[in-house]
Amino acid sequence: MVIVAGHLVVDPHRRESYLADCASVVRQARDAPGCLDFSVTADLVDPGRVVVFERWESRAAVEAFRGSGPDGGQGAAVLAASVAEYDVADVRSLT
Repeated sequence: MVIVAGHLVVDPHRRESYLADCASVVRQARDAPGCLDFSVTADLVDPGRVVVFERWESRAAVEAFRGSGPDGGQGAAVLAASVAEYDVADVRSLT
């Protein structure tokens, strides 16, 4: 399993429109083969921060989506980013 997690920084006055523009990316990712979870959400306390969380079955699934996923021009709105990929070897349910 691969987890992609981190945050983006956008202009606080444009965060809501940025998130609205991300809706199509989220829908496409969730429909992509191997996607277990995908979200792009507003941070509750920082008005310029956007939280990114993705969970994929495999590295191949991530790469396939990145190669065919939508561009949408969201990259131009990102002022800074701290996002990383994590290879997960084991999972323990907390519920």
